[in-house]
Amino acid sequence: MNETIKEHSWIPLILVCFATFIIALDTTFMNVSISSVVADLNTDVSTIQTISSFYTLITASFMLLSTKLQDIVGKKKLFLIGAGIYGVGTLTAALSANTLMLFIGWALLEGIGGALMTPTAVSIISGTYQGEKLTFALAIESALVAIAAAIGPLFGGVVTTYFTWRLGFAVEFIIVLIVFALQGKIPYFEATGSKSELDITGAIISFVGLVLFVMGILMLTDDTTFSIAIMAAGLIVLALFALFEIKRKRKGNVPLLDVELLKDRNLRVGTLLRLLVNLAMGGALFAVSVYLQSVLALSAFNTGLTLLPMTLGLLLFALTAPKLSAKLNHKILMSIGCIISIIGCLILSQQFTMATSMLELMPGLFVLGAGLGFVMALGVDIALSNIPQEGQNNASGIVTTGQTLGQSMGTAIIGVILILGIIGGISNAVDTYVPDQSGNATFEHDVYEGFQSISSINDVKAENSTIQNIVNVIVRDSMAFVMYVTMALMAIIFVLTLRLSDKEIKKPDKLKKQ
Repeated sequence: MNETIKEHSWIPLILVCFATFIIALDTTFMNVSISSVVADLNTDVSTIQTISSFYTLITASFMLLSTKLQDIVGKKKLFLIGAGIYGVGTLTAALSANTLMLFIGWALLEGIGGALMTPTAVSIISGTYQGEKLTFALAIESALVAIAAAIGPLFGGVVTTYFTWRLGFAVEFIIVLIVFALQGKIPYFEATGSKSELDITGAIISFVGLVLFVMGILMLTDDTTFSIAIMAAGLIVLALFALFEIKRKRKGNVPLLDVELLKDRNLRVGTLLRLLVNLAMGGALFAVSVYLQSVLALSAFNTGLTLLPMTLGLLLFALTAPKLSAKLNHKILMSIGCIISIIGCLILSQQFTMATSMLELMPGLFVLGAGLGFVMALGVDIALSNIPQEGQNNASGIVTTGQTLGQSMGTAIIGVILILGIIGGISNAVDTYVPDQSGNATFEHDVYEGFQSISSINDVKAENSTIQNIVNVIVRDSMAFVMYVTMALMAIIFVLTLRLSDKEIKKPDKLKKQ
């Protein structure tokens, strides 16, 4: 490996971060472009949402297989293979003439490419940098995933409003070309395994388990009971996969996933923490985006603009975290980040009404993003801190699988939370403004159906004051409920951070003496 690249250059970091950035950007920018895609491809919203769901499903399902392929193919080679598949996918999606082409390009090819790149990106970083540089590099990679998700609506709003949704995929294709043009700057890593070590049976079992689990998550808002059953089935299959891998290792064979790595508390807790923080951030972003576009009737561009303070807070605090971690430690900073995020949620919980302005939401969003910046920046670093070099590939796969599952769960779970919040808001509004109908389930159901049928908040403003008051209470209570759930998730994450072992960063001068 080129020592100059390893010790002094940030170019490898920039290139792998390009990849993780566009993978995270992909779903959120398309969320605000759906209506344009529907019109352009002469299809319907549910078809496009299904394609988007399959993108998430395929990415998550291939993640563990990708982890093992790093050992057999090599980190850099697998990363570039993934980038190539992803690039073909983005070009196919950009040129889509129908929904089948969009499915092949966006869901299938980009999904597989993303699954190959995500864990290898973390592995390349952990194999390229050391000490403070490693902490900083992993902080940047983690922050960019969150930032891409946050600025997706703004990016999607710009390309859709002023150009075409196809340009979004075209920009991703150009970024892939830049990665290939500068691939020589990425350090080379020898493959440490052989094809004979590939656990085909384990790969199939893990694939089935992850498909069932993620499919259950994505179906939460459609049929909660059935989706929970599917998720439970997925967890059972994944438990069987873990037992199979343990048995395989005891027989002296190389497992697809070394389950014994999870005996390390930092990896185990850090992976769960990574899942929950992505769930909290993804869910909050989804709920606020729905509110901005459905209640305040903001354009995709203005929605992204309103979310910009959250992005800035996340970026600023993520950049600050590695420097502060040399004086404090990861555990303390992540705990502080949880508290800051909880304060941000508390501020936001009081802000959501029909008359709220963009400016009123920005302080709370900035504080929420700032807290998430601390947590997300240091989470991967501390999760991998005790893992020996030979286990880094496997460990990075475990962490990124948790991250992907969290991103998948966020929108679906918060969708259910929003529905529960709306039901609670309806009950509160009826008690306040139509007390003679209090406890009347039929009347409350009719109110719910009426609320769901509102196409624009401007329709409500044209109604009488009682209707306006009822809708205002529903909006206020449902969004407050989402913020309270997000606060609860951050409180759980806070407790989890207390179970982490502190990481002592090795200074460059110490490394030289070793």
